[in-house]
Amino acid sequence: MRILVTRPRPAADQTARRLAALGHEVIVDPMLGIRPLEAVLPAGPFDALTFTSLNGVAAFAAHPGGGDFRALPVFAVGGRTAEAARAAGFHRVHDCGGEARALARHLAAGLPPGARVLHPAGADRAADLQQLLEGTGIAVTLSVLYAAVPAAGLGDPARAGLAAGTIGAVLHFSRRTAGALLACVTAAGLTGGLGKVRHLCLSAQAGEPLVAAGLAIEVAAAPTEQALIERL
Repeated sequence: MRILVTRPRPAADQTARRLAALGHEVIVDPMLGIRPLEAVLPAGPFDALTFTSLNGVAAFAAHPGGGDFRALPVFAVGGRTAEAARAAGFHRVHDCGGEARALARHLAAGLPPGARVLHPAGADRAADLQQLLEGTGIAVTLSVLYAAVPAAGLGDPARAGLAAGTIGAVLHFSRRTAGALLACVTAAGLTGGLGKVRHLCLSAQAGEPLVAAGLAIEVAAAPTEQALIERL
């Protein structure tokens, strides 16, 4: 099957390799580009770090002050993020199951009331982690290290595939990438092509823009890449 992957790089390339190993043909056309932001890390001390994306790990690892926090325990939203944190040199990494509410539960169970958690992240986030931790006594300090910028348009392979009807499925990992794809497809005059493909979504939230546009979606059994791929 020819599959369109629209999540930002480098995660898109990792997903593409997994799909290719399963025999699929993959078009990678990121609908969000990652732009690093200049930022001063908040003053500590902190009791833990939490990462909710691969890009958060990469941006923090690249920050001049990021190395000062490597001894802290890390609570990662899912398996891929946990792997990235370990690869970046963090050793006490907890995989929290792939979803923000599960991450909040792990933080509440693993840290005492009064703990301070540093959350390196992007300018736009799918969930408010501090809100999810309300009543636990745990304080989350956000450090915005990057911005995700919507793509200006479709790449040529994606445009050609949608026009010819040769794309069998699109994997949607976030609400923002789904919305950005809709905008690009509309600008290209190819909205009819989206109705001919399967739309596999990491969560119901990720698929909201597609549902609003009248498209049918299929939601992964769990908010993980593995579960999403298993829907193919």
